[in-house]
Amino acid sequence: MPDTGVSELVRMWIDGWVVSRGSSDPVDEPWGWTIDVGQPRHVARHVLPEPSEAAVRKIVAGTTAPGTWLKLFAEDRAVLPWVGPGWRRDSPGFLMTCPLAPDLPEVPAGYTLTSWTRGGVTRVLVRTRAGHFAARGQIAQVGATVVVDQVETAAEHRRKGLGSLVMRTLQSAAYEAGARTGLLVGTPEGRALYSSLGWAVRSPMTSLWYEPSDAAH
Repeated sequence: MPDTGVSELVRMWIDGWVVSRGSSDPVDEPWGWTIDVGQPRHVARHVLPEPSEAAVRKIVAGTTAPGTWLKLFAEDRAVLPWVGPGWRRDSPGFLMTCPLAPDLPEVPAGYTLTSWTRGGVTRVLVRTRAGHFAARGQIAQVGATVVVDQVETAAEHRRKGLGSLVMRTLQSAAYEAGARTGLLVGTPEGRALYSSLGWAVRSPMTSLWYEPSDAAH
């Protein structure tokens, strides 16, 4: 969906993300959306697809709860001057999209792959023959769009093609279920893998969370 604007893509991403994470429905705000996540260190998040200085400063001024996150779809150097003390920067993110296609990836020797679907979320788990965790990932589908989430490979099993196996399996499952476009927000580490599988960067994302010094652990 090369002609879809960033704001629309972000809305499609969070519609799938809340299903994947079991979060609250997004609440519409003048600048984007607020989502209750409900985790001790991730209480809520404010998502701004086109962040303005006025909107960010207003949110920051009204934030007192540690574990409040900002997801700002802009370069960090543009938005960091708008937040004050107590805001910590997470790794940069990249909003990416990909056209989906059927695929039948081969499981590397020495590993097994399991997949299951529950509550609208399909999960893929890769283990060693002895049952040790090696890699995982999950997707949540909303209409013709699927959101890829929580893709992870154990450190000792990296560079063995398992991340590609998980992604290709998830993408194919999404295609078979009727989805035609994939969406994700990737890390700098994941970006190279996703790019090699046909994903294109649509926007940078700056991720910040509020943890004032007196709440630090």
